[in-house]
Amino acid sequence: MAHDLSALTQALLDAARTAGADHADAMAVEGASLSIDVRGGRLEQAERSEGTDIGLRVLIGQRSATVSASDIKPSTLATMAERAVAMAREAPEDKWIGLADPDQLARDWDADSLEMADPAPEPSPEALEDDARRAEAAALAVAGISQIDAASAAYGARRIHLAATNGFSGGYARSSRSVSCVAIAGSGTGMERDYDGDSRTFQSDLRSPEEIGARAAERTLARMNARRPRTGSYPVLYDERISGSLISHLLSAVNGSAVARGASWLRDAMDSPVLPDGLSLIEDPHRPRAMGSRPFDAEGLPTARRALVEDGVLKGWTMDLATARKLGLKSSANAARSAGSGPSPSAWNVALTQGDRSREELIREMGTGLVVTSMIGATINPNTGDYSRGAAGYWVENGEIAYPVSGVTVAGNLRDMLRRIIPANDARPWLSQVVPSLLVEGLTLAGD
Repeated sequence: MAHDLSALTQALLDAARTAGADHADAMAVEGASLSIDVRGGRLEQAERSEGTDIGLRVLIGQRSATVSASDIKPSTLATMAERAVAMAREAPEDKWIGLADPDQLARDWDADSLEMADPAPEPSPEALEDDARRAEAAALAVAGISQIDAASAAYGARRIHLAATNGFSGGYARSSRSVSCVAIAGSGTGMERDYDGDSRTFQSDLRSPEEIGARAAERTLARMNARRPRTGSYPVLYDERISGSLISHLLSAVNGSAVARGASWLRDAMDSPVLPDGLSLIEDPHRPRAMGSRPFDAEGLPTARRALVEDGVLKGWTMDLATARKLGLKSSANAARSAGSGPSPSAWNVALTQGDRSREELIREMGTGLVVTSMIGATINPNTGDYSRGAAGYWVENGEIAYPVSGVTVAGNLRDMLRRIIPANDARPWLSQVVPSLLVEGLTLAGD
């Protein structure tokens, strides 16, 4: 049953004031999720969950505490507020915390224009099972596939509302729909697996289960009989499936929390080059049908398009209110939170400038090197940017893919690596991170 989330958050604020809080903010999240797993043509697992989570953060002077619950009875709200106030009185002081000033708050927004929730009806369990079966059948129809590790379909929907004693009150809805398949070929030590999947806000945008299953099978077979490459310094092309990991390392380094702690390899890089000339990294929380879109952040500030990196030069940190105060700056409206936690900085949708060449053209230009399609483990020094990750993919000779490889370690320094990236033009525009395949020259590979 749908609840009035606006009234629920207001009741939490009233309870906080009654319990003795100076200020407070509250979040209510009501959602439902359904997932179906199929194996061997039979239903293996079906899970459905639904419920309402509530969270309350209270502030007493410069002390704060956060509590959460999944029970929305009035007695629970009162108990939450009393416990939060008692906890806050014992908490250490933090001179940077505090709600937004009223003149900072988002006032007018059009959540419908962001298309964050699909208006189509919730799919039935039978429809999800059919998607999973079709993906599995398509993968098994490819010669050489021995079994399917998992074929899954899922749906989720949430309504979110945020309110605070500074006068803010606002909410929006989200939905997601996904299909995935993991295929296996070979046996014993020669076994290989790979996957494909798609996750969208609107069900009508989802790729077909048949395409997903067949693609998972093709990727698995391409990994058979992998070898270890030679140790040395070679160009490495990060496939579009995993190239976003490099940009994620950049996003972590420009997160205001890391910068304020002095634990970022980019802490002194503001207004300095961090990407090649001509490349920009744009954050756009207003992109329709993207998972990272939102009209306001978790502190009620209006979100806006901005350049994190412009023409290669770092232009901004990712900050919530407290982080911005520590750095002597204004919040970038990047506060994120769950019902059970306070705000912290998080990036929204980002897009890297795409190149003018295809992935295949960059491979031809590589000569000899590595195409990375999957990665495992990570050793990243947050202070220096030293980078080392296990990888698998394909070895390139004379500009052509020669054979699959595994058991290789890729090493370098992120600051140097990101300054040398060459982007392809194959990014998927519907993802929250729109990042094409990236070629990086001169990385160290540890193989045979």
